[in-house]
Amino acid sequence: MSTSKTALVTGGGSGIGAAVAERLRADGHTVAIIDLNPAEPEHSYVADVTDRAQIDAALAEIHSTLGPVTILVNAAGKDSFRRFLDLSFEQWQNIIDINLHGVFHTIQAVLPDMIEAGWGRIVNISSSSTHSGVPYMSAYVAAKSGVNGLTKSLALEYGPAGITVNAVPPGFIDTPMLRKAEARGNMGDIQATINATPVRRMGKPEDIAAACAFLISEEAGYITGQILGVNGGRNT
Repeated sequence: MSTSKTALVTGGGSGIGAAVAERLRADGHTVAIIDLNPAEPEHSYVADVTDRAQIDAALAEIHSTLGPVTILVNAAGKDSFRRFLDLSFEQWQNIIDINLHGVFHTIQAVLPDMIEAGWGRIVNISSSSTHSGVPYMSAYVAAKSGVNGLTKSLALEYGPAGITVNAVPPGFIDTPMLRKAEARGNMGDIQATINATPVRRMGKPEDIAAACAFLISEEAGYITGQILGVNGGRNT
């Protein structure tokens, strides 16, 4: 079996998704990106992960150009900071749609390729907020907690088909999404958070990409259903 495979990274236009895509390319894989705002033209497809028709259309193009997808990294996401009593159901639904239902759509869309190949790797980017909760982020934490649960269930269901399913919940990672939250005043004292992190620094998107690369590797074939925290020791 060739070590070079076709990978799909959602949210690959920036932040963690972009770092994962770059790392997988460096590891020799062909990488397709789905994002609302792709940063590069090659193998990039504009699609909304909450819209199954758009996902299916993008996957049809990927199939015709790159072949079947046997690696999937779900990195598309959106944060939300709002007092629970001020949170409308529509706002709640939007965050659940992007962070949880989007994962449902992409996994369901690519699983047939993996089943046919008898080999597959799925890595879902969740959040360290699922460990302890975060005030004013109830919708986001609920959605990402759902991603962790989905990960464990699918690992059991599709392990016999040669497919591993794992999640990586990032800690305090320096991404455009985090910096936008900082600019809105949602992040509190960043230096205090760094001081409270055992390794005394913010994480980098490349830290998450490295964990994904390992879980995707052949060497990780006996690892599935796991939640691999990459958080500098803040959550153990």
